[in-house]
Amino acid sequence: MLLQHMLRTSILLALFAVIGTGLVAYTHDSTKAKIAYNEKQSLLKKLHVIITPDEHDNELFQDVISVTSESLFGTKNSVTAYRARKNGAPVGVIIAPIVPDGYNGEIKLLVGIYYDGSLAGVRVLSHRETPGLGDRIEEKRSDWILAFRSRSLENPDAKDWRVKRDGGAIDQFTGATITPRAIVKAVKNCLLYYTDNKELLFSPLIIPNDEIVPTNRNEP
Repeated sequence: MLLQHMLRTSILLALFAVIGTGLVAYTHDSTKAKIAYNEKQSLLKKLHVIITPDEHDNELFQDVISVTSESLFGTKNSVTAYRARKNGAPVGVIIAPIVPDGYNGEIKLLVGIYYDGSLAGVRVLSHRETPGLGDRIEEKRSDWILAFRSRSLENPDAKDWRVKRDGGAIDQFTGATITPRAIVKAVKNCLLYYTDNKELLFSPLIIPNDEIVPTNRNEP
């Protein structure tokens, strides 16, 4: 009798363990998918702030290309660029560099550049800069980041793409220089990359086996 009770208890415990594990796995998968969806929608919202939906008619998440330039992007890793087109014609590109030299670490950016080489806008995706100082790179904290729109390597001249404290033409924050200096450098480098690689950035997509695949001349 005791043996049967112990066996029944063991079976029940094992059954509960299996059910519990399954529920945890299901919850994890469901939550993971929801988090991924929310992150994608948040990114799309940021992209559409820079190049608005009425300015393009393609899917930004499908029309992408990975590019590399250790000298300009500060990393050997590839950087994602989202291409905007309308009626098949190029409108602009939004490059997503990771700035390595922020005051408190890496800063993830979106740098939008119109086909004519002028800036469509710049936004910060994430950072760890000091609250009240470096966090003024966020548009909700100040309008500093908004001033990049319509600038180019000719406005100001490339040699003046530095903060004013370094002898350039771009404002920095009162009490903070390192963060805006890093942003200005990164934006300038994106403009330089665009100037030198415009043809690559707007290279046509190859569509094998009904799947959209970006081309990249940097690949072997």
